[in-house]
Amino acid sequence: MVRTPKRLDQNGLMAYAARALSARALTISELREKLKRRAAEATDVDEVLARLKESGYLNDQRFAESYASWRRDDGGLGKTRVLRDLLARRVAPEVARKAAEKAYQGADEIAMIEQFLARKYRGKDLAALLKEEKHLASAYRKLRTSGFSTSNSVRVLKRYAAQAELLEEADNEP
Repeated sequence: MVRTPKRLDQNGLMAYAARALSARALTISELREKLKRRAAEATDVDEVLARLKESGYLNDQRFAESYASWRRDDGGLGKTRVLRDLLARRVAPEVARKAAEKAYQGADEIAMIEQFLARKYRGKDLAALLKEEKHLASAYRKLRTSGFSTSNSVRVLKRYAAQAELLEEADNEP
């Protein structure tokens, strides 16, 4: 038996939105989708969102800035990954770009890559491991998927393996 969620009036939507926001930070678009599924009247959704924005509980710019800083510091991810994640969470492209730029302004990507590799390959001899082409390619893919630039990824991997230059060439092929 499939239960359909109870349709909520404006006050019910406000309480539902408060619970949702207390559990997890949401973008305006994410919360809009949640509210649409529960709203008795479609017009109530826009009213609830407007009240939340006016009260300061919903702000995509603040969300994007804190998300980008958090992913940089705690997640150890690169700027392009954070930007991609913000866009996936339906933050406006310009807001997402500015938040990522601000969060990574002055960040040392080389040091971040070194920390990322140390964390991912904890307890392993990277120089010995990355001599094998398949491990080198795997490390490179992990770095690129995590949002680090091609040039800095290759620069760091060159310290461990001579054939790291081949990765950059392979990445540029069509």
